[in-house]
Amino acid sequence: MEHRAVIFDLGGVILGSPLHAIARFERELRIPAGFINGVVVKTGHAGAWARLERGELPMEAFFGAFEGDCAAAGQRLSARDLMAEIGQAAEPRPRMLEAVRRIRAHGLRAGALTNNWPGEDDRHDELKAHFDVFVESSVVGLRKPDPRIYHHTCAEIDVPPDRAVFLDDIGSNLKAARSLGMTTIKVDDPDTALQELEAILGLALTGDT
Repeated sequence: MEHRAVIFDLGGVILGSPLHAIARFERELRIPAGFINGVVVKTGHAGAWARLERGELPMEAFFGAFEGDCAAAGQRLSARDLMAEIGQAAEPRPRMLEAVRRIRAHGLRAGALTNNWPGEDDRHDELKAHFDVFVESSVVGLRKPDPRIYHHTCAEIDVPPDRAVFLDDIGSNLKAARSLGMTTIKVDDPDTALQELEAILGLALTGDT
């Protein structure tokens, strides 16, 4: 079936990886590897991280709440320093933005679907012009991997899930998308992911045109 849209996660796909930033933070402070993401997963829907990404907590309130979640799991840390580390990693990847440009130039639609938090508007405003649709978890009050946010994004971009390709760097987010019929690509290495996308779409998204 011919695909009509490509939907991109931001952090770890269009932008530098927050997962790599978290890993660096853990190494620098000698926090056990995987601890922070473990807290995010274990605290789930009710945890401070999930509430931040749904826009239910302002950043200042998040700091103390997430530090409490981490302390309950056995580790004290500065959530403010953690988020600063993540922010420094969030630089655009030019090759990805060029691929988005080429996708739209070929008549396909391009969307962004990101779990984010209040206060990222200034950084994201610069990215919005690259996409036909820009869906932020903190704005719509839903976050990946909730199936409703994928349905919302597909409705906004006016493409059924089985006609869309979705790129993300987190397996659970991709699993939820696949369950709805979306074609998925896991982004570990951006260049490899773009090669996979080229093969799926039959378009040249990298190199000279």
